[in-house]
Order: sequence, then C-alpha cells, then structure tokens
Amino acid sequence: MPVSITIIIPARDAAAYLRRCLQALGQSSHPSEEIIVVDDGSTDDTNAVAQEFGATVIQTGRAMGPSFARNLGAKTAKGDVLFFLDADVCVMPETLQKIGNSFDKDQGLDAVMGSYDLNPSAPDFISQYRNLMHCYVHQTGSENASTFWSGCGAIRRDVFLQHSGFSEGYGRPAIEDIELGYRLVQAKRKIILDHSILVTHMKRWTFWGLIKTDIFDRGIPWTELILRDRLMPDDLNLQLSQRVSVALVFILVILAAAMAIVDGGYVLVPLLVIVFLMLARWWGEIGSYRRPRRAFAVLTCMITLVAAVAYSQKMFGLIPFLMAMPILLLLRHKYYERGKLKKSHRWLGIIFICFSVLVAALYLPAQHHLIFACFAVLILLGLLNSSFYIFLAGNRGLAFVFAAIPFHLLYHFYNGISFIAGLVVYLLPARSTRKNAPLTSPTDSTL
Repeated sequence: MPVSITIIIPARDAAAYLRRCLQALGQSSHPSEEIIVVDDGSTDDTNAVAQEFGATVIQTGRAMGPSFARNLGAKTAKGDVLFFLDADVCVMPETLQKIGNSFDKDQGLDAVMGSYDLNPSAPDFISQYRNLMHCYVHQTGSENASTFWSGCGAIRRDVFLQHSGFSEGYGRPAIEDIELGYRLVQAKRKIILDHSILVTHMKRWTFWGLIKTDIFDRGIPWTELILRDRLMPDDLNLQLSQRVSVALVFILVILAAAMAIVDGGYVLVPLLVIVFLMLARWWGEIGSYRRPRRAFAVLTCMITLVAAVAYSQKMFGLIPFLMAMPILLLLRHKYYERGKLKKSHRWLGIIFICFSVLVAALYLPAQHHLIFACFAVLILLGLLNSSFYIFLAGNRGLAFVFAAIPFHLLYHFYNGISFIAGLVVYLLPARSTRKNAPLTSPTDSTL
C-alpha cells in the first residue's frame, strides 16, 4: 500500500509566498491527503490564504519559531510520511510522486531530501547567487546524506517522533534541521539526498540579510553543533575544499594587509578598482528595486572617492574607467528595464571589465613577492572552487561569475569568523555544562 504524505508548512507573515506555494501543491500530479499550515503568530493574511486553499490551519498563538511550528504540525499529522516544506518554496508537479515512490521502493529509507532548482523566482543578483549556490551544494552533495533539510525534506512519522522532532532551542530559523539530521545519522538512520527532487525557492535575499543569516543563524550555531557532536562530514558546505578555501581567504587578507603596510595603503587602490569592476553586475541591478537614484548616488560617491585617491597617487589611468562605471551601469539599467539588453551589449560589458582589470593590475607594484603570493593564493582559490564557477557560468554567464567571486570570497571569510566566534561561545564557562547535552530545550513537550 502506498505511503500517505502529510505536508507541514510553518508560516509567519508569509501570505504572498504561501499563496504561490499552495498553488503549486494544488497542481501536483500526486495530491497530498493532508496539508497542514502552522501559523506562527502571523500579523498578515497567512491564516486566510491557507484556509482559502483548504489547508488545515494550526495557530501557535505567538511567534514560537519554525521548530516549534513543525513539531506542532507533526503532532496532529495523520500521514505515514511528514513532508516539511518552507512557505517560500514551490514544488514541481512530480515532487510528491517522487517522494512517495522513494519510501514505497525502499522500506529501510527513513528520510529523503531534495534540492532547489536552477530557476529561483527573485531576479536580483544576490538572490540568484545565493539560491544557485544552495542548488550547487545539494546537486553535488553525496546521495547518502549526512544531515537533513527542512526546506524540502520528508521523514517517516514514526522515526520523527522517536527522535523527538526538531530542537526547540532555536527560536528563529537556524540549523534545527541540521541538528536533527546529525541525531539521525548518529542513530544510523538512512537519509537520501535525491538530486531529482527539485523545488523552486521564491525568497528575495538582501546583502545584509544574507550575512546575518550565514553568521548568526547558521555559522555560529553550526560550529557549536560540530564541536558538540564531534562530527564534520566531508559533504555539502563542509567539504574539505571549502575548509581549505576559508584558510586561503584568511591568508589572502593577511597578505593584502602586509602589502598595505610595506608599500603604503595606496597599493590597495587598484585592488579596490578591480573589486568594483567585478561587482558591476550587482551594482547594475541594485537600481532595479527600491530607491534606484539613491543606489546610484551611493555608488557614484564611492567611485569618486576612490578616483580622488587614485589621482592623489598619480594613478591617472584608473580614473577614466572609474568615472565611466556609473554611466555605463546606468545605461545598462535603462536597457535592461526596457528589455533591450542585447547579447552583444553583455559581451561589450565583459570586455570593458576585463580590459579595466588589466589596466588596474598594471598599477600594482612590479616584482613584489607579496603580489605574487596574493595571485598564487587567488589561483589556488579559483582551482578549488572552479566547478562552482563553471556551474554559474554555464547557467548565468561570465558577467555573473565576475560578480559572484567577491561574494564567494566574502562567504569564506565570514565562515571563518563564524567558526572562531562559535568556538569562543562553545568554550564559555556558562556553556560548559551543555557541551554534551542535546540542544533541545528540556521544557519541550510538543511531541
């Protein structure tokens, strides 16, 4: 007999996303017997939207966090399998069918998770970059998963209840799914990452939101979890290549600082110009959303400041490229807005960036061992992450890759900062009694 599936969606002020999420579920080729939306203290129309689509609505009464909401939904679920889905995720028509088939064909399977697809809904660069990176990590991850993912993850109900569900020690979206996955792995449960189970992510990321999430909601608590369980699998975000990349980025920062000390701070001006040029794709799209004039005004002020420093250091060759950037980006934005951005225009932009980077590189001190060391480290980083950059180039083009590299280097840098901070937090005397204790709150009584 085929397994029955209950879909559990925690939602807080997610009416806009939830509507599209439920619409996608309604178009599924394998309709679910039960859809539970847990309203986690919403102040918008989340409740009304869920009822409009016939979902069972459970209310937490106040904001309790997604862990509590999912556990509450699991408590009333009737299905053999609990399929946890985020409110800002849309399933494919075949997603539920594939999940059901996975459990029907393998009676020893305890949990299965999918992946984001190549077409995130939010069109801006940051959202595309972030969601594509998540897609790449899952698509290249081991089929025998080392953790669990609640964005699109299904687990047998009896297994979920036996392992006490999600830890409610996390009051906001964090690593509660990873923590559950660690407990499942240590209990020798079978978790599969099925690369063919795809969903579309609708979330629009902001720059500061991305950094805040990666450091405070993922990096620091994940470090604590690694230290608690002594488990760092060579998989997903924890692959050896990623750990080595973190170390190399720190070395790169130290080398750049040493160059500034030895040769003077002016040596960083060409590097700033190169970074600005690589971020052209991102700068060009900032103006597509809120306060476009302010975005371009800030960019122009920053470029003018760098141009002034370049002038004071007699780096006159950098100034025309710097001053041309806001104008070209404004033109690109206007063409893009009117749907007239041709492929030839994109290639002209790439040629401009490459030539400008070459000119900027000529202003770096010649025959300096620190320069060669920096380039050696950058080459190593490029080789270690080449498959990711090729993946981005194949799906979004070279201009996208140029803009993604600085963000990716920044990602490795603050991952290192997160690990250091997490280590400090873990070693604090006040936490010493919790080092070997589960992260689930002792007051949890949901399950």
